Amino acid sequence: MPNISRRSFLKRSIASGVVGGLVLSGAPKMLGAQAKTTGQVGTIIDLTKCDGCPGREMPACVEACRTKNKEKFPKVEGEIQDYWPQKKHEDWSQKQQVINRLTPYNWTFVQAVQVEHEGKLHELHIQRRCMHCDNPPCAHLCPFSAQEKTPEGPVLINPNICFGGAKCRDVCPWQIPQRQAGVGLYTKVAPKYVGGGVMYKCDLCYDLVKTGGVPACVAACPKEAIVFGPKEEMRIEARRRAEGINGYVYGEKENGGTSTFYVSPVPFAKIDRALKEQQSMPGMKPAVENYLETPNGIAKGLLVAPVAGIFAAGYAAVKTMKGED
Repeated sequence: MPNISRRSFLKRSIASGVVGGLVLSGAPKMLGAQAKTTGQVGTIIDLTKCDGCPGREMPACVEACRTKNKEKFPKVEGEIQDYWPQKKHEDWSQKQQVINRLTPYNWTFVQAVQVEHEGKLHELHIQRRCMHCDNPPCAHLCPFSAQEKTPEGPVLINPNICFGGAKCRDVCPWQIPQRQAGVGLYTKVAPKYVGGGVMYKCDLCYDLVKTGGVPACVAACPKEAIVFGPKEEMRIEARRRAEGINGYVYGEKENGGTSTFYVSPVPFAKIDRALKEQQSMPGMKPAVENYLETPNGIAKGLLVAPVAGIFAAGYAAVKTMKGED
């Protein structure tokens, strides 16, 4: 048997614990459980082409996303309880028209930033949403097994079993998932004492992707700044475009690799610095580390895996008793 490091052993243990728990328990079926796998998909977001849609009330990608997903947005009913024992909660239900950041009602937005590079000032517009990571900490560390990395690549949140604990946001380098209180399973369990709501984020229009379609933001972009296709082709094309402008690619290695590749004429370290200076989040720190690769992440994964498996088993059993697929 070949020698492996302690860290490699723990990482493999996490993976086997999570996967084994889900397989043995009869994992909850999510949106694409019955879909035929067509291979992993990816996107390119070309910063040399995006102009933020000047003259429009909102960028075309943002409008298309909101229109496509409005039926999935949270619907709050009744009074929202604070997060016990705290005296606060996250409520975006009265701010649904906010489009300059990610919210439970706005799953993509466009950052505008000016960056100086080699004596030239670049005006950049950056579409932000879930990166759909290759090894997503959000999915692997959810104690309720509410997140899933699909065979096609998109990472999904199941709103029916999400308790809104926000651990997914905590371990995401870009803090992408956003929480809405007053909705979800916890309201039926013990709303005064457990849970926080439901987490929401881009699902890459998985219902369209699994039937051969393209995400709404891709179809809507008037500049064709967002390109969609087989993941490896997108990776190669992103590199080709970057080489053609002596530019840079983001997302290929960040957080252990993602399904989203940004192409920029300026270094992403400069973009990250400029975003921080104008207090625009999320940033774009190059080579940002995957939490699952850290000692704390490895340890937490070992603790979470059996809990997630048990919760998945319970959820699957309930669905079976109800006769749901």
